[in-house]
Amino acid sequence: MICYRCGAEVGTKENCPSCGTDLGIFLRIKRISNAYYNLGLEQAKVRNLSGAIESLRRALKFNRNNIDARNLLGLVYCEMGETVDALSEWVISRSYMPEGNIASRYLDTIQQNQGRLDSVNQTIKKYNQALQYCRQDSRDLAIIQLKKVLSLNPKLVRGHQLLALLYMQENKLEQAKKSLRSAVRIDADNTVTLRYLKEVNELAKDSGSSKKSKDDDLISYQSGNETIIMPKRFKESSIGSTLLSIVIGLLIGGAATACLVVPGVRNEVNEQAQQKLLEASETVAAGAQTIRELEEQVAELQGQLEEAAAASAQTEDEVKSYENLLRAYVAYAEGDMVKAGDVIEKVDTSYLSKSAKKIYEGLNEQVQAKYLETLYNDGYSHYSRGRYEDAVDCLQKVVDEKEDYADGNAAYYLAQAYRRGGDLESAKPYYQYILENYPNTERARTARNYADAQQ
Repeated sequence: MICYRCGAEVGTKENCPSCGTDLGIFLRIKRISNAYYNLGLEQAKVRNLSGAIESLRRALKFNRNNIDARNLLGLVYCEMGETVDALSEWVISRSYMPEGNIASRYLDTIQQNQGRLDSVNQTIKKYNQALQYCRQDSRDLAIIQLKKVLSLNPKLVRGHQLLALLYMQENKLEQAKKSLRSAVRIDADNTVTLRYLKEVNELAKDSGSSKKSKDDDLISYQSGNETIIMPKRFKESSIGSTLLSIVIGLLIGGAATACLVVPGVRNEVNEQAQQKLLEASETVAAGAQTIRELEEQVAELQGQLEEAAAASAQTEDEVKSYENLLRAYVAYAEGDMVKAGDVIEKVDTSYLSKSAKKIYEGLNEQVQAKYLETLYNDGYSHYSRGRYEDAVDCLQKVVDEKEDYADGNAAYYLAQAYRRGGDLESAKPYYQYILENYPNTERARTARNYADAQQ
C-alpha cells in the first residue's frame, strides 16, 4: 500500500514509516470500499444488476481509485445496454491506472469494432427520438422507434421499460408483459420493472372481470355431445322463413350467373391473348430494367460506404472529446492545473451532450482561473532563477489567453524573459504594450529604455 500523504510504500502497516501519518482510517475506508465491491460482484452474478450498480457506486464513493470496482461497474452498464456509461467508467479507470489496466482492452474491443460504435450511436439517436415522440403524445411512432432501438441493442433495460409503458397506455397488456419479462431476464431485481409488472397484472385482473360480465349475456345448452352457445335474446327462425330465404338465394344466384359468368368467359379469352402480348413486351424490357437496378444498387452501396466512413470519423472524434474532458477533470481533481488547462483546450464542445457541456463550462471556468495563476507563478519563478526559455513558455500562454493578466506584469516579464534570452525582437511588442497601457510606471520607464536602445 502507498501512503496517501507522502506516497511512500508502507505495506500493511497502520503508520507511515516515512512521514508518520496514521493510516488506520484510510485502511478502514479501503476495506469498506472492497466490501461494497464484493457485494456488487455477488449481485452481478445473480443478475441483480441495478443492485450491483448501487453497491459499486458506493464502493467508488469510499475509494475512487478502486479500479476493480470501476471496471466491474462498466461491465454492468454494458450488460444493461448503457454502453456510453460503460465507456465513461473505463476511460476514467484508464486515466487513474494507464498501465496493466483491463479497461484498456475493453475500450479497444469496442473502439475497433466499427459496427458496434455505429450501433451505439444509432441507439442513442433513436432512443432520444422515441422520447421526443412520447412528449408529443405520438405513441405509435414512439413504439416503432423503440422497436428499432431494441433490435440494435436488445439489452437496453430502459428501452424495454418505456416500450412496456407505452403498451400499457395502449391497453396492450400481453405485449407489455412480454417487454417487461425481457427486462427481467436482463436485470432480475430492477424496481421499476417489478412495479410495472405489478401494475400490468392489476390491469389484467380488471380487464378479466369486465370480460366475464359480457359473457353473462350468453346462454349455453347441451345437444347430444355438443354444447350450443347463443345470446339470451336469440330466436329461432320458422321453417317457412327458412324456405323463403333459400328460394330468394337461388333466384339471386341465377341472375348473377346470367349477368356475370357468361360475359366473364368471353372476356377471359380476350384477356389471355392480351396477356401473352404483355409477357413478350415485359421480357424485352426486363433486361434493361435489370441493368438500371444494378447500377442503382452500386450507387447506393457506394453512398453507404461513404456514410460509414464519415460516421466512423465522427464517432472517433466524439470519443476523443469525452476522453479529453475526463482527463481534464482527473488532472483538476489531482491539482495539476497546467495539465488540466492544456487538455481541456483539446475538447471539441460540438460533440458533447447538453449535460456534458454544462460540466465542461463549469470545469473550464474553474480551471482557467487556476491555470493562468499557476502558469504565471511558474513563469515568474523560472524568470527569477534565470531559466528564460522556460519562463517564455509559461508566460506566453498567459499573455495569449489574457494580455493584461496581473495588471500587465505577465506581459512585462515576458518581454524581459525574451530580452534576457537574447531575443530582443520578440520582446519589442510587449515593451510597446507596457508603454501604451501603463505609461507612468517603473515598468514603462524600463520598457522605454530597451525600446530606445533597440532603435
